[in-house]
Amino acid sequence: MVAPVYLGDEVGAAGYRLAGARVRTPGAAEAAQALAWAREQAPLVLVSAAVAAQIGEAQLRPALSALAPLVLIVPDPQGEAPLPDLAARLRGQLGIEA
Repeated sequence: MVAPVYLGDEVGAAGYRLAGARVRTPGAAEAAQALAWAREQAPLVLVSAAVAAQIGEAQLRPALSALAPLVLIVPDPQGEAPLPDLAARLRGQLGIEA
């Protein structure tokens, strides 16, 4: 079985590494490349909210929409970057106005 990959900061990476995940701590310029690498390496890719904000929507949206590998955005340990608003995204996709 292939281990999941976590992309995020050093503190989060230490915890995910203890749980058995492979980790990378990309800088802002390397975030999109790290996501592409992780999608080739693992069936599950966990991306911190801060790294997701650095990637950009044009590259992040197809990764989140793909059936494989599963790409999830997880909260930052420090909580500095907010998670995407899932309810607003779903309302937009369904065409429901709030």
